[in-house]
Amino acid sequence: MQDEVSSQRPAAAPKPRTGRIILLVAVLAFILGAGVAGWLDWRGDVDFSQAGKSGTGGVLPKLAGNGDSEATTDASGENGKPTSLDALGAVETRLALLEDRLSRLNLEATAASGNAARAEGLLIAFAARRITDKGGDLGYLEDQLKLRFSDAQPLAVGAIVDFAKDPVTLDELGSRLDALAPELSGASNDQSTWGWITQEFSSLFEVRRSSSPTMTPEDRIDRAKLMLSAGKIDKATEQIERLPGASAAEDWIADAHRYAAVQRALDLIETTAMLEPRRLQDAEGKKVDQPSPLAQPADTVKPET
Repeated sequence: MQDEVSSQRPAAAPKPRTGRIILLVAVLAFILGAGVAGWLDWRGDVDFSQAGKSGTGGVLPKLAGNGDSEATTDASGENGKPTSLDALGAVETRLALLEDRLSRLNLEATAASGNAARAEGLLIAFAARRITDKGGDLGYLEDQLKLRFSDAQPLAVGAIVDFAKDPVTLDELGSRLDALAPELSGASNDQSTWGWITQEFSSLFEVRRSSSPTMTPEDRIDRAKLMLSAGKIDKATEQIERLPGASAAEDWIADAHRYAAVQRALDLIETTAMLEPRRLQDAEGKKVDQPSPLAQPADTVKPET
């Protein structure tokens, strides 16, 4: 009976070899750790050079990656003095360029304003000449002439204004000269008998150069008409004044002198609009300080000798 019970007991299991397993795991862990440490040192993520000096706590990781170092460099560059000074210098340079450009624009605007005032004055003078030649009324041009040119040329402005109140045209002078031709070529009706005899007797003998042509009253009248049509009023008047019946043309001569005077006044006004350096005024009555572009520079003007 006991033999049967003993035969039915299972055999005892063998004891595991725990010591060998622990040793094997430790060796594998050491090898794995050494491999990982070597790999990290090869990559540069961990610095083991300071391990002997500072112990296990002295192993410090380096800055991982170049991005962090660049960020630090940029931050120091933004906060550093050299970068701030460079930026400040660039801003000052731009401001200086802007100030220079604004100064040039201001000068150009002043020059344009002065030249515009001169151009307006010249247009006023041209319009006054056109109306004067037609014998019309100046109208608003009278006020503009007084405003712009009275300070520079008061006599010329006065002559133009006075002439416009009693105008005479070139065509009118020509037609009146044609009507006066018979009286100018002969003796006047109120001339005395003795005066007529003296004039006729003196015309029999006249001393002149052999090369000079003989001038009859009709020739002088024709020459006066030619001078008148050419705008040479003074020369035409001289021819009329030499005629025997010049006394019949006193009114014509006076009007011709007035016409010639107003033409000279208009010429003076136009020249003033182009060249007057100081006393020309604009539409608001302000003096035009901008020199004329047509004026000769002061350093190139030759002194009169």
